[in-house]
Amino acid sequence: MAAVAVLSLTASGCVTVHGEREVVRTATRTEAARALKDFLTAYNKADKAYDPALDAARVTGPLGAINQAGLKARHAQNPDGNARHVPLKLTDVTYSIPKKAGWPRWFVVDAQANRKPHGYRWLIVFTRADAGEVWRATYLNLILPDRLPELKKDEDGHVEPVAVASSGLAVAPRRLGGTYTTFLKSGGDAFTPGPHTSQWKAARDRNKKRLGLAVQYLDEPQNDGAFAPVGLRTKDGGALVFFATHHYEKQTASKGLDVTVEPDVKALMKGEAKQSVTLERISNQVALDPKGSGKVTVLSRMQGLVGAKGE
Repeated sequence: MAAVAVLSLTASGCVTVHGEREVVRTATRTEAARALKDFLTAYNKADKAYDPALDAARVTGPLGAINQAGLKARHAQNPDGNARHVPLKLTDVTYSIPKKAGWPRWFVVDAQANRKPHGYRWLIVFTRADAGEVWRATYLNLILPDRLPELKKDEDGHVEPVAVASSGLAVAPRRLGGTYTTFLKSGGDAFTPGPHTSQWKAARDRNKKRLGLAVQYLDEPQNDGAFAPVGLRTKDGGALVFFATHHYEKQTASKGLDVTVEPDVKALMKGEAKQSVTLERISNQVALDPKGSGKVTVLSRMQGLVGAKGE
């Protein structure tokens, strides 16, 4: 997603800019504000009714997968809807709008929410694959204000996108998902220690040793379509990168023991958990990817159950 116009030479030697290959801002501030308003309207209707159909057109990618599965699970347990619904409100909103060539186009919302945990900034990535589509919320992460990096901006206040294949970072954005899933399996020194790296890996390793229960993990990067990574250049030359991963956790009970199936799992489960259950989750992360060499810092991770299979 490098912000570079693609040019070609005509037979006369003149340079021609090809329509959508021209570097332009991905949205006006008015368009971005309208996209956020439309998302909030649909999201609140869906949350109140626990009906995934009501906001399906306004979410996609990792956030869409998590949102739709969560609403389905809650509807199965509460078919009359959300009796404790409080509309989501976002205030103190800023829009980080890049200039780039072609499609897809995207921008990032940074806002304060009226939801717990309080004190965090909500970062929401909105994506549009082509001119015929509406803007959809793709990524959502919560970050403490003092951990937010300063983004690089041009004289007009537009941020700079980072190409997914950028070679000037510690890890190219398109390789972050694979590097992350490899770390969860085998460890390594690609990431700084923290709750979303070393601590999460340690918790999973301990989980494998639970008495009476065998636990296996399979992790996969997600890089295609609406799950593609999105990066913004930071003022120090690094990048703030959103990326997604896919996780399976298979729990198999020892002979004579039962597998515990939580209500949210049961609502999404196919088959019957006679001896094992496989949990399928989508996770989206936002990370600081330093310029040159160094370690990547995962600032936030939002994960949700999207499926389950009993055997």
